[in-house]
Amino acid sequence: MMEVKTLDKPDERRDFPRGHLEAVHMTGLDFAVATFEPGWRWSECIGPLAGTESCEVHHNGYVVQGRMHVTMDDGGEGEVGPGDVFVLSPGHDAWVVGDEQVIVYDFAGAMAKEYAKAKE
Repeated sequence: MMEVKTLDKPDERRDFPRGHLEAVHMTGLDFAVATFEPGWRWSECIGPLAGTESCEVHHNGYVVQGRMHVTMDDGGEGEVGPGDVFVLSPGHDAWVVGDEQVIVYDFAGAMAKEYAKAKE
């Protein structure tokens, strides 16, 4: 089996305040590219859609551009930037640092399936 898709024609696009996500869905892989504009913060822009106090999505990501600060519900915190590969467990808030948009590739699948979708 060989399956190929292009991000030039994503399967879906989700727009949310100060950003958007483009996703492709394939056999065994849901892949997302998220773009966050300056001023984006999960708790303000996505939290109201998710209906949770913090992000409950697991992320396996790679930062292409920009910097993002992350605070974990347990008190841990840090920053990710260009070239960083990261694993982020559920229970966090995050925001764009500075005036450059942040572009993140997410390989975990949960982001492509659930992120920025209003809870029913």
